[in-house]
Amino acid sequence: MLMSSEESTRKLQASQDEVNGDHSRKISSSRFSSLLASKDRDYLLSRDGTQVKVSDLEGKVLGLYFSANWHVPCRSFTTRVLVGAYEHLKSNGSNFEIVFVSSDEDLVAFNNYRANMPWLSIPFADLETKKALNSKFDIESIPCLVILQPKDNKYGATLHDGIELLHRFGVRAFPFTAERLEKLEMEEKEKHESQTLINLLTNHDRDYLLGHPAMKQVPVATMAGKTIGLYFSAQWCHPGVKFTPRLLSIYQKIKQVLVHKGTEDDFEIVFVSSDRDQAAFDSYFNGMPWLALPFGDPANKILAKHFDVKCIPSLVILGPDGKTVTKHGRNLINLYKEHAYPFTEAQVDLLKKQMDEEAKILPKSKSHAGHRHELGLVSEGAGGGPFICCDCDEQGSGWAYLCLECGYEVHTKCVRAEDRGSMVES
Repeated sequence: MLMSSEESTRKLQASQDEVNGDHSRKISSSRFSSLLASKDRDYLLSRDGTQVKVSDLEGKVLGLYFSANWHVPCRSFTTRVLVGAYEHLKSNGSNFEIVFVSSDEDLVAFNNYRANMPWLSIPFADLETKKALNSKFDIESIPCLVILQPKDNKYGATLHDGIELLHRFGVRAFPFTAERLEKLEMEEKEKHESQTLINLLTNHDRDYLLGHPAMKQVPVATMAGKTIGLYFSAQWCHPGVKFTPRLLSIYQKIKQVLVHKGTEDDFEIVFVSSDRDQAAFDSYFNGMPWLALPFGDPANKILAKHFDVKCIPSLVILGPDGKTVTKHGRNLINLYKEHAYPFTEAQVDLLKKQMDEEAKILPKSKSHAGHRHELGLVSEGAGGGPFICCDCDEQGSGWAYLCLECGYEVHTKCVRAEDRGSMVES
């Protein structure tokens, strides 16, 4: 029976598609095999030690997870973020897999760490493959999650920032293609453009914040028109406990300045808690003169995710219109104290210029009571930022005094006159 020209073309196209599909699968398989297998090994290890063929990864979106048991941030990301995201995606039937590339120092540490991982691992003994992967993907720090697509195309190039993407978008980032990430970026942009105090700080069950005394309810609507600082912290966080008194002092000074000026401007802070229980929250909040979201309220986690808060303490500043002014309020408080208010770009530019002028009359070098070497004055472009002050343990940027011998660096305001009677001996 003769086929029509159209039917013949369809069959030829179907045949070609099948050939192309086979070719694509071979490329996909050989790509992962060349990365993850060796001349002596064609398998990976599951959590229970079962050998899983590298070829079984064919057609999957693959995450190469560079991590180590000895590194606290690695363990934290593994247990708090990655395990949950992986199990969620697998339970939904997603074609996602992770392969652990260990930087552990011994087999015991490797096995202990791997016991908490529901995904696959390169055997600890295969040092050559691990070195080759670290080199190929230019791994400079851990944890690092490199995302590989089944095949390279305009929608699926290799991504090195899997950890950043999971922090920002969670499982919504899957399958980590450029097309998907562009859509999420657009959604985030629209979300921030439509951001208001009401949609940030309220939900269908609550339209108030907690205040003092006795956890009184303060309507969120009364915050309209104020500059707001969202203070992400927790009692268990030592840097947070240390920064809170400083923030309290600056908060009170800003309020005093605004009262003295007699303007309609106002400043308020809202505590966004990461405390582990109600008692800790109550104890911590009782020492704060500002407002707070209730402990355990969903908004606490939603806001942390919305503003991409990776570590605490953190201070996000919202303008009178409810839009984000800066996510770096903590750093601005450390640098400029109460003068940082209202934290706008124009105010920061003005303060930077003032700081540059003041730096012109600062000594080019100084001796500091907390360090045995002489410290030299450096600008932001020449070693002055960003940094953690070795004297007050707070963030800094801009002008600083730096020890070129050992990297000891302090805010210009933290340099203390050296007491010759109690100098540290070299």
